[in-house]
Amino acid sequence: MEYNIDARGEKLGRLASQIAILLMGKNKTDFTKNELADAKVNVINASKLNITRKKMKQTEYQKYSGFPGGRKVENMEKVISDKGYTEILRKAVYGMLPGNKLRPLMMKNLIIKEN
Repeated sequence: MEYNIDARGEKLGRLASQIAILLMGKNKTDFTKNELADAKVNVINASKLNITRKKMKQTEYQKYSGFPGGRKVENMEKVISDKGYTEILRKAVYGMLPGNKLRPLMMKNLIIKEN
């Protein structure tokens, strides 16, 4: 099943949770946790998400290399300027999917376009 979602004017978290539900297959009657759902989600107009300026400056994303002093923190504004809105939406959806071995397979079924 293929779903097309327009992100114009949508809030980031609400859109991400809606996408996560579709990727997991929770909207279907034959939902099972241990099987990959037959769902592909296409998101268009990701650059027109409704994100406030305050949220762009406050929200931080962390990376850790494993070495002492290897923690890197970037705010949402920096991530958007470097990688675009697609990365922000991808990170939000990734955090809302269950942390098991199906998560990378579900993320492959997500296609995000900025225009």
